[in-house]
Amino acid sequence: MDYLPLLMFALLFLFIFMGIPVSFSLITVSFFCGMLIFGENISQQMYGSLLQASTNFTLSAIPLFVMMGAVLERSGLAKRLYNALQLWLGGFSGGLAISTMLMCGIFAASSGIVGAVEIVVGMMAIPAMSKYKYDKSLMSGTICAGGSLGTIIPPSVIVVVYASMAQLSIGQLFAATLIPGLLMLGLFLLYIIIVCWLKPSLAPVVPEMKATPLSEKLRATLKGLIPPFLLIFAVLGSMLMGIASPTESAAVGAFGAVVLALCFRELSWQRLWDALVTTIKITAMIMLIVVGGTMFTAIFAASGGGWMLSSFMQDLGLSSYALIMVLMLIVLLAGMVLDWISIVLIFVPIFTPLIKAAGIDPIWFAVMFMVVIQTAYLTPPLAPSIFYLKSIAPADISYRHMYRGVVPFILIQLLLFLIILAAPSLATWLPGKLF
Repeated sequence: MDYLPLLMFALLFLFIFMGIPVSFSLITVSFFCGMLIFGENISQQMYGSLLQASTNFTLSAIPLFVMMGAVLERSGLAKRLYNALQLWLGGFSGGLAISTMLMCGIFAASSGIVGAVEIVVGMMAIPAMSKYKYDKSLMSGTICAGGSLGTIIPPSVIVVVYASMAQLSIGQLFAATLIPGLLMLGLFLLYIIIVCWLKPSLAPVVPEMKATPLSEKLRATLKGLIPPFLLIFAVLGSMLMGIASPTESAAVGAFGAVVLALCFRELSWQRLWDALVTTIKITAMIMLIVVGGTMFTAIFAASGGGWMLSSFMQDLGLSSYALIMVLMLIVLLAGMVLDWISIVLIFVPIFTPLIKAAGIDPIWFAVMFMVVIQTAYLTPPLAPSIFYLKSIAPADISYRHMYRGVVPFILIQLLLFLIILAAPSLATWLPGKLF
């Protein structure tokens, strides 16, 4: 049976490459490998994992955050926000790209759903930047990198799942990712500003936006920028100040999104129904993968996989920093094949005992884990961000444009990882002050 943990991963990757959905791949591998351990009692073991996932109170925040994002997506809030940013920044070289990146950052903090940010913003940004002859690689890289911010900027659904698997406080982990998330957004913006300053032809000025009257800009700001900031403050502020739990804060966000849509008279019964259907679909998808991942890790642990990996790492005699680098390399490589939920569910329960034994701060490690997952989200050849963008991009934006566009942002993410590795206080200072 010593070979069973390795067989589980081999079968999992085989099923995924065959095109079987990740959730069904996880459950199938767990069932057949579990049969070798538990025999006819495998049904009880599988049911235990199902019960554990379905009764996890921490995960109840997920449908509420998803609903918040779904309502915002279907209301006109996102469009008004983007128009307001365009009016202020479009008169500068690269202004539309900067507006797009800021829009991604704000929308990531309003929804927390990876993929949704990229699609919603991309559908507005691509026509605008194409109209003014923006470089296709810059355009592609900006949208892909901006969409990835939903990984690390709170409230992120990934953080909720990670905290549940690692037995960490969601509030602490949200606080830990806030500064690195804003730093990453700042580095992305700095790159766009510098590259457009060096080569203005990549991102021409929009003359009509430069000539927009101040009164019109202020009016657009009042309608487009203030509401999402109030919503973000309500969600993150209530949680970080200890007023509400993460699940209660998610409820505040969902309710606030509905109220904003009602105030602007943009929430019809049909849009509300569509938002609820989307919420159910995304939540069901996430929870099914959570169930499969819980089953997989339970069978993996029962087969001695955790002990085998721990013994292997101890035999290597790695230092704390070397261990971090090895584990992060595993996450990066896995992220080129698996989706983020699978990575969190499979590897976090396996890695957690290793980092505890090595004396590594779990909050610090979690933030670096998020940065690497976000990097894998952009990294070819199987970058999910590129496939999201291709689904909404016109035919003249090729894969070549997209691959070229994401490379500078991947390097920025790797730089941020090294910064956090060298300065753990970036991740640990704020949670220590608030909790």
